[in-house]
Amino acid sequence: MELFDVYTLFDIVPTRGKGCYVWDQNDTQYLDLYGGHAVISIGHSHPHYIDVVSDQLRKIGFYSNSVINPLQSELAKRIGKLSGLTDYSLFLCNSGAEANENALKLASFHTGRSKVVAFRHSFHGRTSGAVAVTDNPKIVSPFNSKHEVLWAELNNIGSVEEHLKNSDVAAVIIEGVQGVGGINIPTADFLKQLRATCDKYGTILVLDEIQSGYGRTGRFFAYQHAGIRPDIVSMAKGIANGFPVGAILINPMFEPVKGRLGTTFGGNYLGMAAAIAVADVYEQENLEKNSAEVGEYILNHLPKSSKIKDVRGIGLMIGIEFYEPIAEIRKKLLYEHHIFTGVAGANMIRLLPPLCLSKEQADVFIKAFGEVLTQ
Repeated sequence: MELFDVYTLFDIVPTRGKGCYVWDQNDTQYLDLYGGHAVISIGHSHPHYIDVVSDQLRKIGFYSNSVINPLQSELAKRIGKLSGLTDYSLFLCNSGAEANENALKLASFHTGRSKVVAFRHSFHGRTSGAVAVTDNPKIVSPFNSKHEVLWAELNNIGSVEEHLKNSDVAAVIIEGVQGVGGINIPTADFLKQLRATCDKYGTILVLDEIQSGYGRTGRFFAYQHAGIRPDIVSMAKGIANGFPVGAILINPMFEPVKGRLGTTFGGNYLGMAAAIAVADVYEQENLEKNSAEVGEYILNHLPKSSKIKDVRGIGLMIGIEFYEPIAEIRKKLLYEHHIFTGVAGANMIRLLPPLCLSKEQADVFIKAFGEVLTQ
């Protein structure tokens, strides 16, 4: 049997990692500025993370949600403290897409409505409802297209209100920062207007912080730069540093109903231990502050070039947009300078490094990037 061939692969086999570095099958060292799609938040193979997860595995790795798992409550308290949403509730699942599915379902249950407003250039996952609210026709099958989704323009409140005042809209879903769509940042004024408009029409506001959350932008959640409170927040990726954990944070106005939401693997012992270990490191090493400072340092020190159309980002979520496709630039960074980067479309390099990235490590990229630009 062979793998279902759906990925474009680099001929590199990572065999180990430490902090912001990984080593391949030939023991070549790479600087990781992508973190496996923003998943590696506290760095590879952090010793505290290894100790906590290993210790938990020696005790018990899994049982179902039909019994009490105290680690779930502990994680809820930790996330409440880190986010400031101490009065919200936590529902645990396994991935970002699953988190968004449950967020949209909960909004529909609560309002009795069926439609959703999403934004152009959005990405919310690859399960049915999550795909439907993702603005990428390539991944929307006929089955996914049956959902009732209305499209609005980012930072254009009129395009949102036009849908809300005329339609049966359960929720508006928006990313704290659009990642796959090109590091597009909602303005603070727009998010405040969006909050007020959703309140006006009784529509649930869902903030997708799966990529932009957990300190990525220099605040625990990206929407906090605008000073608003969403009704539901979805999160995953950085929450457990590579162990599959997803979650939604739920405003107290929602009433829990037994059996309405559920999961087999969500909230398992190993996942909870991993997420608690991440919370420990996040606080102890002040990664939120580091993300803000190093991200600003990169933005201020990137070399200038006529090939670059725009540079935008916040914290350690940065996009470098070129006028032409960047495939060759990215290959040179990887194979000649041994630096992992990501993409957002054909023309943008996307940086999503571990939040422990230092300014010295950032300088390695800045120097290599300049050399590649001059070639």
